[in-house]
Amino acid sequence: MMHYLNGSVRLTRWFSTGKSRTKLFIGGLSYDTNETVLKDSFGKHGEIVEVKVLCDHVSSKSRGYGFVQFTSEVAASAAIREMDGMLLDGRNIRVQYAHKG
Repeated sequence: MMHYLNGSVRLTRWFSTGKSRTKLFIGGLSYDTNETVLKDSFGKHGEIVEVKVLCDHVSSKSRGYGFVQFTSEVAASAAIREMDGMLLDGRNIRVQYAHKG
């Protein structure tokens, strides 16, 4: 995303951080899926920086979604192609790029 300011091009922080194309949102997770399972499943597509399964702070139960961040855009793209719609712990997962919101 580019913005023009006083005749010059300024790239927004969203684009320039590089994280937007390496961090994936994983939805539809089984409540039994943990970070180890995600790392093992997605690790075959490339080097992983971080894996996080979001849990309810009161019950500590999974909320059914998480994030996987790769070191490269190529690995993240491969993971989306290969993993979106796949069966993981008995559930078909959804994999897409994570968006800041």
